[in-house]
Amino acid sequence: MSAKHLMFACCLVLVSVTGAAAAEISGEYLEARSCDVWTGPCFANGEIGLSGKEAVMAWKVDKGKWNGVKLDNLSAVLVVKAEDTLGFGGSFDINPDPIKSVILVDKNANDQQRKALIAFVKDSAKKLTKHVQCVEQTEIDLKNDHVSGVGVLKAGKLAKIETRELKDGDCICTNEDVFYPPLTDVENSHPAYTTKLSFAGKGLNNTWNLLGQRSAFLATFEK
Repeated sequence: MSAKHLMFACCLVLVSVTGAAAAEISGEYLEARSCDVWTGPCFANGEIGLSGKEAVMAWKVDKGKWNGVKLDNLSAVLVVKAEDTLGFGGSFDINPDPIKSVILVDKNANDQQRKALIAFVKDSAKKLTKHVQCVEQTEIDLKNDHVSGVGVLKAGKLAKIETRELKDGDCICTNEDVFYPPLTDVENSHPAYTTKLSFAGKGLNNTWNLLGQRSAFLATFEK
């Protein structure tokens, strides 16, 4: 393990230990978009307004409650389609509204948990959930390995994310950095390379199957 990865792992453990007592709910987060988020200004300028209008975001609750409902080991996914690049917090003036979205809820959730998961997603991504087109329940599996940079999301046959660690060969213009921050407030975020990002569901009048972009974030969350 490199010194960089060892330091990140130690910081992640420290944050988890010190923050657990105050958090009502906490867990893993994975996000991927249809444009590079770790990139240089020249590449970002070439994609602005043309790509980055789609995103898949996923939360897995390790432990906690929302609206008084226990959600341990349950997951939810938000799939987003905007009219412009989803560039909140970036360097360009972008207006992606209107933004349409679909919420996918863990099929293992009961009715009360389903409502709580939907409320949690809406609270976590207020800008992205003003126009929810539909809600579907499906099997959801989310696993993050922060040290290796590998994140895997499988939401039935509807959505998928697969990532790997960013490598030296992914640095093209030598000026890469986190150009866009994650689309929601998270902890311990770090960019990763998306080997696969797909959505095959209904509600957005669009599906996609994208390969090979510097477009993902692995993170944790606590609220």
